[in-house]
Order: sequence, then C-alpha cells, then structure tokens
Amino acid sequence: MPLPELSERERKVLEAVIQCYVETAQPAGSRALARKFGLGVSPATIRNTMSDLEEKGFLYHPHTSAGRIPTDAAYRSYVDSLLPPLKVATADHRKLAEVISGAGSAIDQILRRAAQSLGVITQELGVALGPRLDRSVLRRLDLVRLSSDRLLMVLTLDGGTMRTIFVETRGEIADGALAEVSRVLNERLTDLTMAQVRETLAVRLRDATMRPEVSELLNVFIEEADQLLESALPVDEDSVVLGQASVLAEQPEFASGEGMRRLVTLTETRQQLGKLLRTRSGVPGISITIGSEHDDPALESFTVVTAEYTAGSLSGVIGVIGPTRMSYEKVISLVSHTSRLVTDLLDENG
Repeated sequence: MPLPELSERERKVLEAVIQCYVETAQPAGSRALARKFGLGVSPATIRNTMSDLEEKGFLYHPHTSAGRIPTDAAYRSYVDSLLPPLKVATADHRKLAEVISGAGSAIDQILRRAAQSLGVITQELGVALGPRLDRSVLRRLDLVRLSSDRLLMVLTLDGGTMRTIFVETRGEIADGALAEVSRVLNERLTDLTMAQVRETLAVRLRDATMRPEVSELLNVFIEEADQLLESALPVDEDSVVLGQASVLAEQPEFASGEGMRRLVTLTETRQQLGKLLRTRSGVPGISITIGSEHDDPALESFTVVTAEYTAGSLSGVIGVIGPTRMSYEKVISLVSHTSRLVTDLLDENG
C-alpha cells in the first residue's frame, strides 16, 4: 500500500521527529523540535503538523505523553526519501578495515570478524550469512585416518572454507588403499560444485577398476554419498553468523523483561533468520525491512539492514539487526561499506 504524500513542511517535521527519537529514545515534543532543529515555524505550527502526520499514520502518541513517536511507515518514508548523502566516518572506515582484514582468510572467519565489528560500531546486532555451499567448488579432498575403522574426510572449498565428515569403514584399511582412494576422489570430484558432487558422485566413481581392498573402501563413498554430503552442507541456520547480542541489549527497547525476551528469542531462531537473509542473497544494493514489514512476528519490533557481498561466483549478505529506532544514515552507510570490504578481501584471497 503506497504511503500518503507529504508536504515539504511535513517532511521536515517528520525528519526532525525521527532524528530526535533516535537520539533520545523519548517521544518528541513540538517545543523541543522548535529549539533543536530551527524549523522556521512556531511550536504551535509544529504541533499542528505533527497532528496531521499522526492522522496519516506516520506518528503516534505513546500513552498520555504530549510527544510523538515515529511509526514503521515513518521510518520507511525516511529511508526511501529523506536520507541525506551517505558517508562513512574515517575512523569507522579504518577500524572496520583493520578488524575485517585480521588473521584468518577463510570466508567464515572473515564473516565472523565483519559481523562482530559492524555490530560494535553501529551498536546493533551484527549478522552475516555464509554463501550457499552447494554452489561452492571443491578444490581438494583429504582422507585422514582416525582409527583402524574410522576416517576423517576434509573438504577444501572455494574461499578457503573447509568442511569435515566422519566416515565409518568396514574394518581396517591399509595405507596404500587409503592413498589410492584419496587420489581417485580428487581426480574425479575436484573442480565440481558441491551440488554436482552430490548429484554425480556415484556415477563418477562406479567405473573405477581397482584392487579389492581399494574397491571396498570406494564403495563406502558410493553407497553413503547422500548421507555423507548432507553432513558437509549445513542448513541455513548453521551459516548464520551473529555478533554480540550484549551490544543490542544495552538499548532502551530491551530494558524491560518483555523486550529482553524478544531479543533472546531473535538470537535463538537462526533457522528463521537464515531463511530471511537467504532471500536477500543475490539482491544488489541495500535491503531494508522495518517492523511490521516482516512476515515473522519475532521480527516485528526490529529493522534488518543488509547488503550483498560476493566471493567469486558465490554470494551472501552482511548487515545488522536492531530496533526500529535506528540511526539509519549511519547504519546504511556502514553496512554498504562493510559489504564492499568483505567482497574486496575475498577477492584478494582468491
């Protein structure tokens, strides 16, 4: 449903209310707005304009307060048409770059650092979604003996991501057989996407002619391909990376028991978060959903701001989750900047 049109005065007053409420977490009154923002009109005129904005669904009265609070529609209007040019403070730029480019170049390590640092700088909950591993390319496969009848299969994927799988064998496997099977697996499976490996593994291995003890081990991978590879490709909730919820817990919205319960519920529902974030992967630019725009009731008090990053042919998202009372200018600029930093770092790391 399209938002009502606003006059120039209504736009200025609405922007002032949002900025005041974001800074103070208190309902904005007409006198405070007149003093702080120099709108060029009297408090009475501001009060009348706020009443008009309330009738249009952009503001509301909390309890008996004389001040007003922005609605989800107000934030949407602000995000869509009132934002000033976006900039990133030099200090924030430097801090993000230093932290994100720290030790460890695998995708999951970079995303963890990015979500943590983005959350701290914005004072929101940093969040990231790893790329879909079924689209990633298998670069190497190693078999490591753990015991006489148990192996560890180590998959090295694009971007340095690694996945490990435990493999139960049917008795003791000779070192020569282990080396031969490892060679065959690498020859026939590397440089394929994980989806291709899953779909064609049995076919690619079935015609291998080998000594009986080697064929026996190879048959384990043929017969149990689906089960083994299912464990290597995590469901969405496993690839969701969260920053420090304690940063968000300090905000006024979560001071009450009910507010804290909403926050805890949010951080515990990674599967739902994974589904939400996955819909934003492959979408260029900034994606913003505010309060009631979410289908999930657990998110109706939150705003989610994300941007896509890429890693070769793969993509994921990085961003923040916070209350709808959010410094949108700062958050949007930092999320956009962080997505570029992550993309550039992943490109550098191949």
